[in-house]
Amino acid sequence: MIERTLFSADHEAFRDSFRRFVEKEIVPHHEVWEEDGYVDRAVWHKAGENGFLCMSLPEAYGGADADKLYSVVQMEELARAGTTGIGYGLHSEIVAPYILHYGTEAQKQHYLPKLASGEMVGAIAMSEPAAGSDLQGIKCTALQQPDGSYLLNGSKTFITNGWHADLVVVVAKTNPAAGGKGTSLFLVERGMPGFEKGKRLKKMGMKAQDTSELFFSNVRLSAEQLLGGSAYENKGFICLMEQLPWERLQIAITAVSAAQAAIDWTVDYVKDRQVFGQPVANFQNTRYTLAELQTEVQVARVFVDKCCELVVLDKLDTATASMAKYWCSDLQCKVMDECVQLFGGYGYMWEYPITRAYADARVQRIYGGTNEIMKEVISRAMGLGAR
Repeated sequence: MIERTLFSADHEAFRDSFRRFVEKEIVPHHEVWEEDGYVDRAVWHKAGENGFLCMSLPEAYGGADADKLYSVVQMEELARAGTTGIGYGLHSEIVAPYILHYGTEAQKQHYLPKLASGEMVGAIAMSEPAAGSDLQGIKCTALQQPDGSYLLNGSKTFITNGWHADLVVVVAKTNPAAGGKGTSLFLVERGMPGFEKGKRLKKMGMKAQDTSELFFSNVRLSAEQLLGGSAYENKGFICLMEQLPWERLQIAITAVSAAQAAIDWTVDYVKDRQVFGQPVANFQNTRYTLAELQTEVQVARVFVDKCCELVVLDKLDTATASMAKYWCSDLQCKVMDECVQLFGGYGYMWEYPITRAYADARVQRIYGGTNEIMKEVISRAMGLGAR
């Protein structure tokens, strides 16, 4: 295999530390959390105590001023272990960066240290019952009142970390007539009058992830809850587009790590499983299938590692991130399907990690923008299609 040059010795030492944390604090409990539909809130506090949240934030805001590769290590380790209920990545590398990049100084000082400590769990509310990948089609509104406040109305669905969330970055229309150019982002806290959480959604996979519906009924927000203040009113869509490449690469990172874990589990299984008096690994079909899968995952890993280098240099463009998201998530689903087949009947049993990984993988081709949308983004970057 090609030696990875992405990480330094410090990154790998951190990997060892975080892997021990995952094996001690997460893996033994994850099955119960899948049955419950959410993880224990204590695992957020423990992560904060160990400095595992919002590591790329500046020290002034509670972070470690670490490069994003430390977060990449975390994403890989959580995916490798199949612990898909843990929403650290979205919290640390999607929600917190919105506040860091666009928030006022007062917003940064108020929220970021609480996110870094685990005192607050963060979520972002984009998708709606009638608007998923089409962010310009959202119906949620936050209309300014004569006193300068805003009234937030609407609903959101499929919200990761939604049940635990103490702070939600809500995408809403402040000027509905202006389409995408009338979109703003708001910081909405748990307990605000009119803000209610719906049921935890029962999903095909990622069963321990507390995915929820959110409802807003005349939630009165002060001008201070507008992310970035008045300077960013009606500029929310631009902010979303700027951050989506990193979000989409995170999906690719987890896809490759999960696919490699599936191959590793399957290699171990086919060496031990006996069929017709010999290990399943002795059959040419088994060997060739795994050889093909490993080749494709190796190709994906090299590409994703290069994309991670570009992220650190702040040079990852939208089209390249879209390529990584669509191709790696498609590959992840292919790997899971082939590996389940090699497990035979046991691949259909929920107690086997390959079965859970198969179910967990399917949404990767949907969230963060469907893979069909990714192809549209790529083709437009090539100068094809309507603009």
